[in-house]
Amino acid sequence: MSSVRKGSRKVEVGLKWDPSPIGEPPHDLDIIAATYTADDPHGGPAYLVHFDSRSPDGTIVLNRDSRTGQGFGFDEVMTLELDRLDARYARVVVGVLIQQPATLKVFADVPSTAVRIRDEYAELVHHDFAEVAGCTAATVAEFTRRPTGEWAFREVLRGFEADPSAFAAAMGSAH
Repeated sequence: MSSVRKGSRKVEVGLKWDPSPIGEPPHDLDIIAATYTADDPHGGPAYLVHFDSRSPDGTIVLNRDSRTGQGFGFDEVMTLELDRLDARYARVVVGVLIQQPATLKVFADVPSTAVRIRDEYAELVHHDFAEVAGCTAATVAEFTRRPTGEWAFREVLRGFEADPSAFAAAMGSAH
């Protein structure tokens, strides 16, 4: 694990992709954050934050949600205020999934995909999903609380071939 300065405090996850061609169903990618408690850090998530939700205490928020990829730069953005997260939470896993229309899509089917994770102004990760091109979802980062209370960051690019519900249940499992 690597740490950034005195631990990660406020992290921004940005996701971008190109819109689908005219006449085809839109590409819809989503950022998901799963929180885990200290007493069960690799069990089921205590809660998920995604396009229709936010954390109960407002520390993890999807600031911008895109259903098409239209726009400039990062179309979807999530903020994680780790330094404000309740002490009972010891782990947060962040992932990206493709919402599936009638036909199955993988990352290779969606042009110009990229995810960027920043801690304040320091870029921690920038991926184009090439390593998981045949997958429908992927984890991209893990944050764990140290005994000192500081948060450590670990890059985790791990692909999944799962529907949104199955991905949400499995994204934080041990490798």
